[in-house]
Order: sequence, then C-alpha cells, then structure tokens
Amino acid sequence: MQIQSVSIEDYISKIPEERQEAFKKLYDTVNDNLPKGFEEATNYGMVGWVVPLKTYPAGYHCTPGTPLPFLSVASQKNFIALYHMGLYSTPELLDWFVAEYPKHSKKKLDMGKSCVRFKKVEDIPFELIAELSKKMTADDWIKIYESQYKK
Repeated sequence: MQIQSVSIEDYISKIPEERQEAFKKLYDTVNDNLPKGFEEATNYGMVGWVVPLKTYPAGYHCTPGTPLPFLSVASQKNFIALYHMGLYSTPELLDWFVAEYPKHSKKKLDMGKSCVRFKKVEDIPFELIAELSKKMTADDWIKIYESQYKK
C-alpha cells in the first residue's frame, strides 16, 4: 500500500488515525538519531532518508538522477514497516539487530530482507530503532553501496 504525499506531514495525515502517534514517534526516533549526511524524503510511497545528490551525485543506479535511498518507514495495510538497507547489505549489522531484538521486545521478530514489520504499534522497540539508526553514516552507506550494488 503506497501513500502518495507531498510532505512528511501529509503522509502522516493519510495513515490510519490509530497509527499516527506511533508512526510519528518512529519517524522522530529515526530522524533524531541518524548521523548527519542523510536527508528526509518522501519517495516510493514512504517516508525516508536518502543520501542527497549533492553528497553522492551518481545517485541510485535503479533510478538514475534520484538520491540514494537508505532508510524508510511506511504504514502498510496490516503493519508499520521499517526498511533499513544496512540490515540488508551488512551481515554484521543484521546479526547485531537480530541478537538485540529479543532484549527489547517480547514479540517474535517479523522481518524480510530489509523490512522489519510491526503489526501492533505498542510492539515497536523505539530504543532499539534509535540504536540502529546511529550505526551507519552516509559515507559508510555509500562505500557499502558501491562495493555491493553499483556496477
């Protein structure tokens, strides 16, 4: 489910009311903890953070001329999702996250390749998300991206 929006505030206003407070808290948690170098964006029907073209002019290889995506949060039909490309591309970071998750949540980790799904807003481990958000800089992400994805 993609939400078309022109701003982050617009996006949040379009998600179900019962999710808005938790979604805003998740957004603030990520935004307050990401290292400098990322910019906020609304793209792919989500709220996200990217490496801007002024920092990385090559941009995203799948969509030339667009900033390099890094982390997004989205309200999907049945859950709130956090998409973190570092989890997808860095086995050490993924291992750390998987090991830490049970210390912050009684729920089983519901995860895809880069997507962590939260079916109930009360199950979002904000402290863990804050720690995760601090773990990779824009420069780190560019190096990983270029070594693994950019051909």
